Amino acid sequence: MKETALMTRGFIMALTVAALAGCISVFPKVAPEQLYRFGGDSPQVDPTSARSTTAFAVQSNPTSFDRAAAGDAILTITGDQAAYIKGSRWVSPAATLFDAAVTRAFDTSKGPARLIPRGEAARADYVMKLDVRTFEARYVDGLGSPPVVMVEVYADLTRTADRTLAGEHIFKASIPAGENRAGAIARAFDKAIVQVLGELVVWTNNKGSD
Repeated sequence: MKETALMTRGFIMALTVAALAGCISVFPKVAPEQLYRFGGDSPQVDPTSARSTTAFAVQSNPTSFDRAAAGDAILTITGDQAAYIKGSRWVSPAATLFDAAVTRAFDTSKGPARLIPRGEAARADYVMKLDVRTFEARYVDGLGSPPVVMVEVYADLTRTADRTLAGEHIFKASIPAGENRAGAIARAFDKAIVQVLGELVVWTNNKGSD
């Protein structure tokens, strides 16, 4: 009798597990989000564009970044409405990718400006502050058309010796996406970053050489 009861309970448990397995299998599968990045390509800066070849060190302050665009969601603007691209994200927060792109741009440049990594104990000749004020894909002709990626970065350079302002400038790039798809929009962001950082490196090389 006891053996029969155990067999019955075992049979019921087996049916329960099978039923649960069946329930799990009918749940709809969620498509994985597509991940994108920018800043992989460094700007090609002509080293002869600098007014001087004397090397100088630049310490970068923490970058300020437009709060709505600083995370890993890809920001779009249509009129006065903001939204994020569904199912697509940056592989890391945009603010993190931007900082990495800035470092890479100065590292690959042959100009006199050398960016000091944060935490490195080295004397800086200048301190640079960057403020990413705009970082978005803007649908200027409506949702059905490809957006224009707009990036705007404010920069100022201060001398550490006397804390005087060596210069300030706003760098802008407007790059139309090839089509209204996440991949094309991500590529437009990458081109905009290359343009902005290329101009930033040239400007820093020249301002530090004044």
